[in-house]
Amino acid sequence: MDIGFTLVAQAIAFFVLIMFTTKFVWPPLMNAIEARQKEIADGLAAGERGKTELEQASKKSSEAITEAKQLASQIIAQAEKRATDLIEEAKGNAKSEADRIIGSAKAEIDQEVNRAKEGLRQQVSALAIAGAEKILRKEIDAKAHAEILDAIAKEL
Repeated sequence: MDIGFTLVAQAIAFFVLIMFTTKFVWPPLMNAIEARQKEIADGLAAGERGKTELEQASKKSSEAITEAKQLASQIIAQAEKRATDLIEEAKGNAKSEADRIIGSAKAEIDQEVNRAKEGLRQQVSALAIAGAEKILRKEIDAKAHAEILDAIAKEL
């Protein structure tokens, strides 16, 4: 065989291989590569969207946490104010109750003092009458009796 013929046959076979490859092998390979590139691009875009959404969700959650903390602070402040108000109200009620009890006790003491005074007056009157009777039995001087009774009445 001749080297020229082999070289031409190999060139023709190579040309046929190139034509077959460009006609039947290359388009499916390019379609597969393009589909794969599109999937990769879509995946990267989805990753970017996910990253953006994650950042937004992180911001929203931070805002929600901050808002919840503020709301909790307000609720705690309101509860503390309400507790202080309740304590002040209880103190006021206790003070008014104590004042009422003290007033009642003072009124009762005044009544007891008045009863004791009245009892003493009655006893002094009885003693004065008894003294007057004794004086009247010993003396019959009306002027002296009147002076003694006036003195007794002034002392009462």
